[in-house]
Amino acid sequence: MKVLILGSGVIGVTSAWYLAKSGHDVTVVDRQSTVANETSFANAGQISPGYSAPWAAPGIPIKAMKWLIQELAPLKINFKDLDTETMLWMTKMVANCNTSDYHINKSRMMRVAEYSRDCLRDIRREINIEYDHRTQGTLQVFRTDSQVQSAKKDIQVLTECGVDHTVLSADDCLGYEPALKHTINKIVGGLHLPNDETGDCHQFVTELSKDCERMGVKFMMDTNIQKLNKQGGEIVSVSTDKGELTADSYLMALGSYSTHMLANVGIKVPVYPIKGYSLTLPIEDFSAAPESTVMDETYKVAITRLGDRIRVGGTAEISSYNMALLEKRRKNIEFSIADLFPHAADLAKAEFWTGLRPMTPDGTPILGKTNIDNLFLNTGHGTLGWTMSLGSAKFVSDVMNDKQPEIDDAGLSVDRYAK
Repeated sequence: MKVLILGSGVIGVTSAWYLAKSGHDVTVVDRQSTVANETSFANAGQISPGYSAPWAAPGIPIKAMKWLIQELAPLKINFKDLDTETMLWMTKMVANCNTSDYHINKSRMMRVAEYSRDCLRDIRREINIEYDHRTQGTLQVFRTDSQVQSAKKDIQVLTECGVDHTVLSADDCLGYEPALKHTINKIVGGLHLPNDETGDCHQFVTELSKDCERMGVKFMMDTNIQKLNKQGGEIVSVSTDKGELTADSYLMALGSYSTHMLANVGIKVPVYPIKGYSLTLPIEDFSAAPESTVMDETYKVAITRLGDRIRVGGTAEISSYNMALLEKRRKNIEFSIADLFPHAADLAKAEFWTGLRPMTPDGTPILGKTNIDNLFLNTGHGTLGWTMSLGSAKFVSDVMNDKQPEIDDAGLSVDRYAK
């Protein structure tokens, strides 16, 4: 079968690997000159099944109102960029901010994320791939007693889903992240997730694409995808600035740009771009740097060790497709590393980056079949594209191969939005 994959981020390339491995003739198309050059380029570096949770949670609307008037806050809204599409998406997200939907959505996300981590381990056993990875878990740190109390709901879900975790005192946190000794007075407790991992997503995708090419995958880079062309109940071609491309099956993996492309063929997906920011810093003092990922719960900022670098990622900005790199957003993520690991790196040497996370209102990605026979979806992973990538790709590959997926498919397709 000839398969055309639209998008060469971590979702597109991992999908290409599984589809090529199962014997298909695969071509990946992207407007960038190299793979993983947009959202996958400088994400937070976490592979965190245990931290997989929807942004839509009980109490978030009230918290969001408070965050809007705080200088350092995990959520920002650029009111100049608000449009009808944005308002509709926000309305759908708020509708998911209740206990019942939160538990359903979190369990779906963890189902994909746990599977994905296992798929990643399988790939490491199968091929030699280096991406500054570590397997020392995630440490979520709490600065207030109220955060410790709020975390009990998430811990209950972790327990129900059989996810290993350990609740920690402030002093216990030092056993996992010794460099916190300099700032331990700012922490009241923590939660350690031992099965989480870290790694450079861009490096991983770059290396995996080389293995894809060895299996015959073709990469059409510097190619602008213009539209899908539908005839009857099938996609018959994809229009690009390099001409018409045809295949037997088509896989949509364009992240935030999936929404408008799919709307042209009558498929509505509530995937919206949530802007995120990151800093990448060279380590100056290794004894003062984190060992793995530290999640600062107060500011929703992840501080991740990537070899001799630190990646700091955070902030959710609602600003449609605005890609402006705003210096004022730098303060939020800069504060976390300066406050928790003040001697680890020189902030003056940081590389500042922004990207668009393709977020669904319920947090769960959209995977598998559509009502168009030869069009499949692998999109909407939000902040967890790196975490869910391998599992999503394997799941979609199985669906495209008419095989029974290895995890429950309930609630993962676009059909869940039919109501």
